[in-house]
Amino acid sequence: MKLGVVRNPVAGGGRLGAHWAEVAAALSDRFDDVEFRETGEPGDGAVLARDLVALGCEVVVAAGGDGTISEVADGILQMQAETGRSAVLGVLPCGTGLDFARGLGIPVDAKSAVDRIADGFDRVIDAGRISFVEDHGRLASRHFVNIASLGMSGATVRAVNNDRRRGRVSAKALFFWRTVTEFLRYRFQDVRITIDDGAPVEAKVALVAVANERFFGGGMMIAPDAVPDDGLFDIVILRAASKLQLIFDIRLLYGGRHRNHPAITILRGRKVTVEPLGDPLANAALVDIDGESPGHIPATYEMVPRALTVRC
Repeated sequence: MKLGVVRNPVAGGGRLGAHWAEVAAALSDRFDDVEFRETGEPGDGAVLARDLVALGCEVVVAAGGDGTISEVADGILQMQAETGRSAVLGVLPCGTGLDFARGLGIPVDAKSAVDRIADGFDRVIDAGRISFVEDHGRLASRHFVNIASLGMSGATVRAVNNDRRRGRVSAKALFFWRTVTEFLRYRFQDVRITIDDGAPVEAKVALVAVANERFFGGGMMIAPDAVPDDGLFDIVILRAASKLQLIFDIRLLYGGRHRNHPAITILRGRKVTVEPLGDPLANAALVDIDGESPGHIPATYEMVPRALTVRC
């Protein structure tokens, strides 16, 4: 079996680098033919994954965090749509959030992850496709496999990704601290949300999460009932409310105990459109796509059922 590996050398503060020679040797021992690639800048994961699928790799491994996993999955799905050639996604988690691996029960230590890549079972899951506006104004579209959201989460992931302590403190602590600090300065935004063919919902929101899996933000169970292979998104809407009360209630997210919170509505659907109301610049909420924030709304989220095979 031919294996391709896309490694992000700076994921998780570069923690995997100290052991990478051992990990690479373990992969080479378990597979007959291994191609290694390394990312250099954002977006490389998708490009390198496409190249590895074109080379005939049957499994393409993302060695990095949620952003790297998302990019590699996007590259696989692009090739599948364009050429009919595909590959199984393998995951070697090493990053800040690790929420995709957490949701699928993939181990986060390198040795166990290598064993799963070699001997694990294959699970077919759904994916999402988001269309949005990039920071410089261009329209863009890409796949996501975990959770794509907008609002406070976009500001939070930008702050986390730029934090110098990233990789040196726990993901849970870093995300919690940045969530609180960004929330204190956050201005609730007015948006229109349309799910499938339903009537539009107009609301002042802190967050809208379109979830394929349960976890984001370093372990927050934002969508406690989400299932990654049921053909539906779980859409979590956090409306404007008292900031002090919401900060206190953030703890509920880690255990998925927020279903009945008065400021939260959870809906289900296959297509979600979110547009700014009023001043389009003031309400152009930042998007968060699997732990990266490349742009803002208006955005459309579409379900791609049973799109991706993951080695678990």
